[in-house]
Amino acid sequence: MKGPTAVDEPVFPPGEVRLSSTWETEPNVAGFDRSGYVVRGDVLYRYFYNFGYGDPMVSRIGGGWSNFTAFEVAHFEDPKTKVSHFMAYGLRSDGTLFRWNGGFGRAAQSAPGFSSVKSMALISKTATYDTFLANTRGGALYTIRIPITSPLKPIVTRVRTSTWQGFEALVADKCGNYGTLLLGIDKDTKSGYLYAVGHANGTATVINALGKVNGTMPDSPYYRWGVVFYLDPLNGD
Repeated sequence: MKGPTAVDEPVFPPGEVRLSSTWETEPNVAGFDRSGYVVRGDVLYRYFYNFGYGDPMVSRIGGGWSNFTAFEVAHFEDPKTKVSHFMAYGLRSDGTLFRWNGGFGRAAQSAPGFSSVKSMALISKTATYDTFLANTRGGALYTIRIPITSPLKPIVTRVRTSTWQGFEALVADKCGNYGTLLLGIDKDTKSGYLYAVGHANGTATVINALGKVNGTMPDSPYYRWGVVFYLDPLNGD
């Protein structure tokens, strides 16, 4: 296995990282500031590093992460209105979805019922909700829209009914103004497949297969490189 790396800049020894969030990247006079969250063993950490400054800055968030299968952060700010939120999400192996308002380490809210989810990727960050695209062990594809209001009440909408069970990881990024470029990774065959996904609209969502990615995809934790949060819109839903 291989931990998160920047191009030609290894940060973690191979096999050390089990899960990773999106990493934010921001230019700096000393190079690039990069920050993100990783699970190493049972412990969640926040990392900040810039090779122009020297050693990474590491913050230990806390233990208890052995039973989590996915986590992500949704850091949103509207540049015009300055409306913002910072939500952290985690999916536990028993199918419980957690949300921390303001970041990991705060009091969590939770919702059961997601035990069939195999992997999930953030496709939207808006002023009022965040949305994940998730595939299930049975092959279905769903959006999970999560209003930022309390209590936590996810809204699950079916996008496809079958054929998506082969992917152990999903990675999503913005495509156009309202779409998503989706990478599905089959770790059994070490293969990756790209899809252009239109704006989420239930079973009417347009999904165009773009083909198999060249090369092999190792059994690694996969994640997205994003720019600084206020310049990083995700509008897939």
